[in-house]
Amino acid sequence: MTSADKPSHVREGGHRNGEGTVKGFVRKVHSPHPSLNDSLEGDIQAFLIDDDLLHTYDDLTKVNPVTPATVLKCLQARYRVKVFYTHAGCTLVALNPFQPIPDLYTPDVMKEYHCAPQPQEFKPHIFIVAEEAYRNVQGQLEPVNQSLVVSGESGAGKTWTSRCLMKYYATVAAASSVVNSQDTVERIERRVLDSNPIMEAFGNACTLRNNNSSRFGKYIQLQLDRCQLLVGASVQTYLLEKTRVACQPVNERNFHIFYQMLKGATDEQRKEWKMPRGQHFVWLPNSEKPVEEDSFQETVLAMVHLGIKAERQRQLFRILSGILQLGNLDFSSSTDESKPCDLDEQSKDFLQRAAELLCVPAEELLMSLRVRTLKAGKQSVIKPCPRSECSMRRDCLAKVIYAQLFEWLVTFINNSIRADKATWCNFIGVLDVYGFECFQINNLEQLCINYANEKLQQHFVAHYLRAQQEEYVSEGLEWSFVKYQDNQSCLDLLEGSPVSVFSLLNEESRLNRASDEKTMKVRLEKELSDNANISWDKFSKQPHFTVAHYAGKVTYQIQGMVEKNKDPVPPELIELLQMSENALLHHIFTDKETVSPTSKGLSKVTVVSKFKNSLESLMRILHTTTPHYTRCIKPNPDCKPLTFKKEEVIMQLEACGIVETIHISAAGFPIRIPFKGFMQRYGLIAKYSHFKSGSHSVDAGAGDILRQGVENLLSVVLQHEAFDPLRKLNSVKHNSWVHCGRTKVFLTQLMLEFLEYQRKKILSQCAFSIQCCWLRYQRRRHRARLLSATLIQAVVRSWLVRRRLQRWNRAAAVIQNTWKKWRAILKALAERELDDAKDLMEADRPELNPIIKERGSVQLSSIQEPVTVRGWPMGLALASAPSITMSLTATGFQKMVSVMASLNLPSRRGDYKLEPNQYSQELASIRAQPKGSVKLHYQRSPLLYADRKPDIKSDMSGFNAILLEKTL
Repeated sequence: MTSADKPSHVREGGHRNGEGTVKGFVRKVHSPHPSLNDSLEGDIQAFLIDDDLLHTYDDLTKVNPVTPATVLKCLQARYRVKVFYTHAGCTLVALNPFQPIPDLYTPDVMKEYHCAPQPQEFKPHIFIVAEEAYRNVQGQLEPVNQSLVVSGESGAGKTWTSRCLMKYYATVAAASSVVNSQDTVERIERRVLDSNPIMEAFGNACTLRNNNSSRFGKYIQLQLDRCQLLVGASVQTYLLEKTRVACQPVNERNFHIFYQMLKGATDEQRKEWKMPRGQHFVWLPNSEKPVEEDSFQETVLAMVHLGIKAERQRQLFRILSGILQLGNLDFSSSTDESKPCDLDEQSKDFLQRAAELLCVPAEELLMSLRVRTLKAGKQSVIKPCPRSECSMRRDCLAKVIYAQLFEWLVTFINNSIRADKATWCNFIGVLDVYGFECFQINNLEQLCINYANEKLQQHFVAHYLRAQQEEYVSEGLEWSFVKYQDNQSCLDLLEGSPVSVFSLLNEESRLNRASDEKTMKVRLEKELSDNANISWDKFSKQPHFTVAHYAGKVTYQIQGMVEKNKDPVPPELIELLQMSENALLHHIFTDKETVSPTSKGLSKVTVVSKFKNSLESLMRILHTTTPHYTRCIKPNPDCKPLTFKKEEVIMQLEACGIVETIHISAAGFPIRIPFKGFMQRYGLIAKYSHFKSGSHSVDAGAGDILRQGVENLLSVVLQHEAFDPLRKLNSVKHNSWVHCGRTKVFLTQLMLEFLEYQRKKILSQCAFSIQCCWLRYQRRRHRARLLSATLIQAVVRSWLVRRRLQRWNRAAAVIQNTWKKWRAILKALAERELDDAKDLMEADRPELNPIIKERGSVQLSSIQEPVTVRGWPMGLALASAPSITMSLTATGFQKMVSVMASLNLPSRRGDYKLEPNQYSQELASIRAQPKGSVKLHYQRSPLLYADRKPDIKSDMSGFNAILLEKTL
């Protein structure tokens, strides 16, 4: 279904053209291709009346009834509203708008389709096909490798579609790694894209049907690593139309690179390449026609990005210019057959230019063009060539140079962008081959091109139309076959055994004789007249044969076909090119083996056999991959923008079998998965589902056990609420989406999308459970570590605190002991000092007034002369003391203090002089300026050593026993 979270998208009819009866998981589908009777014509008319809704049909399988008229009408309606992509079952139909639509291929659009959960829900686009292939590689469903087959007529838009596919993968599968090249950092996806302009410049040309027609086929292998990132690419090419170098059809052009050089070269480059302005070149017709691909600077820039150095580019462009100079050579017939043809006077200058550009001697070049060497045993015979043969040898020289140059270029590109085998494991291939061609004159080139298209059509028929229906029957599904056009008879005509067109051509080419077109025609009529796909026009004068291809009848001229198949290269030309002083030209022809004319003719490799072998290798690759088809449709033969020609489109629809594809896609099962792979991928749905499947008996066979498991899984899926919200759909309707065969499970796209959604949902739930368990384990471990760290921190901190406290206790004990010792020393010194004071001489002590002695205080009177105030055991001098001197003596210390405290000193200028009464040891004095009352406090302390640590050995004298405190 389209989306599992949108069950309304699930329709009750998986097919529209017939009903089915189901037994178990088997249904019967009637033929979805009804006859065109009256009722059907009425249905068609009724369907086509509502033109307003025709452009809304994104998938042509929704059209009812499916007829060429209804399909054509839907495509026309969509083209009218500028919708260019439409699904047709397993195929994407792309209509060429013939004008740039830039908003349709932007990186934002790529990202939108790449990131969408279900890209099929979006509008049809080439990016849906690209994303489906990319997701198949990511899902690793066998076969893992993918192939994107882009087919259609010339001018239908195959090259543009291939270019868009490469840009898409270069954007969404871009690798993060970078590689170094030519001192610049280049991303591999950029280099892969840069290979496009170079290959289109050297391999594409402007034709009547297309301005950028691929004149070669290419299969681009985009290499992905295990992470599905783009790590490299490789290019495989098929059948370059090298005859276009020397022969251009009427109103067509040569390869783009020549016109790019002519229009984009600078004056300096023109001088080096000997291409002056106004120079006419015979091999460059219609040079005045403007073409978008004539971008010389883009080609040169791509060469730089790929690592082609400037000197190598110079050699390359000189060779190309030399090829153009060869085209201007013209020979005149000689009257004497024994002498070589003469060269026109105007051609001599071109010969000299060509020789200088190709770096070969002019005489040797002229000799190899006019004379051929015949070997008879060990002897060599020189024979002049007629004029026609001289022109043929000139054309052959140009063609072989260009073909080998193109081959070297492809090899260089592969070496530049290819990844090592060890770095990539899967690939996505993009196939872009020439479209079906039918011109007025068709020869060997058109025969090979149309043969390649026949092989691709046969691959589509064998892979999808025929194989799918046959597999339905073999797996037990009752099926009525849909008729389709099988082109096997046409392939038998071209490549069949023992006799076919190619076998007769090769046989005629390997015979060492001149070809005769009439003899070839007779042989074709005789050997292949029984095949209905070949016919002849008896009234035509030119020998020819007509082949009925799947896309229409094409008439091929026999004249020149055998010679082109031989593709002879004169050995003189190879020897000449091996002598070239141009390093590139010498390199590409050094290892080129010279074809010996004396070798057996049957051992020669012809153009047809070489092309057939390369095409068979391509088909083997396609058969081992999962193909995705894109049918490019050309709306009109004139390449006009937004012009829809019904006749042109209906022929292409019938030729490529679009209508038959729609029939089978609408009624069948496009997805087929073996039981084992189905159970490996989707078995977890039943394992983790809440629904229980019914009991089933298990047979002894392993295949029956596997089938039983598949049926149980399908029964679980079909009763899921998201698939059937109301649980009302019966088994018939259920089985229109799925069928269980004998060895495989057949699914519609809707059923596959639903299974993928359920698988993704279960995987998401499992991933969520794993994440929860992992987070729970991490958080438990984090919590345990946190608790351990907390415990360790607590232990360390307690140890640090204990150690700090121990240090503090030890320090406090030391301090206390020191302090106690110091106090003891002070006390001892104080007692010693006081003891010494008692020894003062009594005679020196003045007698105190009895009144003062009794009261302990005295009132100072005004005395003209300063007097000395003496007190023991301290002295005091005040700045504001009266100018008197009085001697005062007290017998007791406390009384002396009382006397000094009771002093009432007048505020007059004078000095107090304090003289100690200790004659042997002086008392220090303290000077101050007290105001107000003065309090005298006594405190024992050594005066001279008050701020010093006491020492037992030191001599102490005097006391500072007075502290002054101001009181208000």
